[in-house]
Amino acid sequence: MMTRLRVLLPALLVMLLGGCVSWGGEPWRQPEIHLVRVETVKARLLQQEFVLHVRVENPNDSRLFIRNLSYALRLNDVLLAEDEASLWRSVGGHDQRTFKITARTNLWQRLKPLAKMLKSHQPLKYTLKAELRTGLLIHRNLHLLRGGEIMPGDHYLE
Repeated sequence: MMTRLRVLLPALLVMLLGGCVSWGGEPWRQPEIHLVRVETVKARLLQQEFVLHVRVENPNDSRLFIRNLSYALRLNDVLLAEDEASLWRSVGGHDQRTFKITARTNLWQRLKPLAKMLKSHQPLKYTLKAELRTGLLIHRNLHLLRGGEIMPGDHYLE
């Protein structure tokens, strides 16, 4: 009986490890995140509310589960919004999905520099710094930095 166990146990372990090797497949690639649009919802004196349209592109074969998104959005080095959003969404393999995230801020203290920037008719640089927390069982924290330009009066970002 012990002899059979000694032979079966290593054989069983080799078979299980062989199954683990087949899980590998392609190497995991980092998803891309883009700020597609900023939509103004409310613009009161002491509080402004925006909807950030954020597109996540998953270049991997497996589904990407997104738990949380921490972000800071700057316009020409002026902090517009900084917050954390609990998403609990997923993006299929080799797919993309756009999420709407509500951002609330108070731009009262930065009103003069923002008004000056918007009147300049020069392209404005935006920067989206984000940390994307992904995974259900295996967690990954992805640090992303994206930027681009927008023309004053335009609602879409490049």
